[in-house]
Amino acid sequence: MKKNRIDFITMGCSKNLVDSEKLMRKFADEGYDCVHDPKRPQGEIAVINTCGFIESAKEESINTILEFVERKKRGRLQKLYVMGCLSQRYRDELEKEIPEVDKFYGKFDYNQLLSDLGPIRSNIAVDSSIASQRSSRLQTTPKHYAYIKIAEGCDRHCAYCAIPLITGKHHSRPMEDVLAEVRDLVAQGVKEFQVIEQELTYYGVDIYGKTKIAELISQMADIEGVEWIRLHYAYPNQFPLELLDVMREKPNVCKYLDIALQHISDHMLQLMHRHVTKEETIALIHTIRERVPGINIRTTLMVGFPGETDEDFEELMDFVREERFERMGAFAYSEEEGTYSAEHYADDVPAEVKQERLDRLMALQEEISADVEAAKVGTTMKVIVDRREGDYYVARTEFCSPEVDPEVLIPANERRLIVGNFYDVLITGSDDYDLFATTNTTRK
Repeated sequence: MKKNRIDFITMGCSKNLVDSEKLMRKFADEGYDCVHDPKRPQGEIAVINTCGFIESAKEESINTILEFVERKKRGRLQKLYVMGCLSQRYRDELEKEIPEVDKFYGKFDYNQLLSDLGPIRSNIAVDSSIASQRSSRLQTTPKHYAYIKIAEGCDRHCAYCAIPLITGKHHSRPMEDVLAEVRDLVAQGVKEFQVIEQELTYYGVDIYGKTKIAELISQMADIEGVEWIRLHYAYPNQFPLELLDVMREKPNVCKYLDIALQHISDHMLQLMHRHVTKEETIALIHTIRERVPGINIRTTLMVGFPGETDEDFEELMDFVREERFERMGAFAYSEEEGTYSAEHYADDVPAEVKQERLDRLMALQEEISADVEAAKVGTTMKVIVDRREGDYYVARTEFCSPEVDPEVLIPANERRLIVGNFYDVLITGSDDYDLFATTNTTRK
């Protein structure tokens, strides 16, 4: 065990990652050595930031807790703390079932952990010039990109979703706070920003009386040093169309939108409490593509929701064939206790049917993705280099968010590239998801 070292393990989404980064900074300022997602945990303290969104995520979080409990039993860990979504929702049950954990924290009280542990040395003196340059977060992503969480919570109450049960109502951060954080991170060398929240199109309604996402992104784009801004987790109902003008007019706002649609059958949309129709959804997609030419749309779809018929699913398949989303993820419905669907619907689609539908849907998307990527061969594209892996530099275009979207592989023997820098590359080949490129560019 390494004394005064805290191993932070973050489960789930990028919103949890931001929470971990902010807590790590506070501990580092108190003299602790903070390590994120270590391959070989060695700290005397471990903090696990859990996910509680769906059953598989809950199982992964619990299994991770139990792994660290075993480390503690073997004397390889002194203290174990758990925070985040899972313990926000199931704290009482977890305290009874896993008493080996020293303390559980929720989604909003985890800063208490700092008080509970206390500083490891007193009278810490930090040079004021250094403190003024220090980010409010201990960044765990590559230095050139960061996630910006602009709000927490959700007011939508979709029938299947446990997020409002975990995070509560939507709470926007004041615009000046978000912009100050962006300037702070730019000063640390961040060039690319992934804007995230549970439902970003609702940003500002709670504190300004109307949606302010377009204004926020416009002001963010005007900050010197912001090279790319990418938007995640929009909602189709009451979508603020003025945001599309910002995306079209601001060159550093990526032509990329992550908008979860879940389904297209009116039957399913109504059961899911999505408050949008098939006709409205298709009209919105067409408006987005018309007003932001060249945009890449990422969406998420669900199969096997209670009551989904073969006809509903085939309608979903036809929709995906027609709209040809550049990016798409999908998952099978899992019943989450406390949600409307768990309390009012029977989980009546057999597990094997859910899996068969999921496999068919993803096979279709694989074909579409292969065509989308192949169409880029022969074009010159701007990329940012994330890392080097073996014989290749791994980069992304503006149409690719970190960790979830296709990557661009560039031979490392061509020339030395600098991680975090932008380059124009010629796309020379593709497979189902990724692209291959050369820095020897010739525009098409």
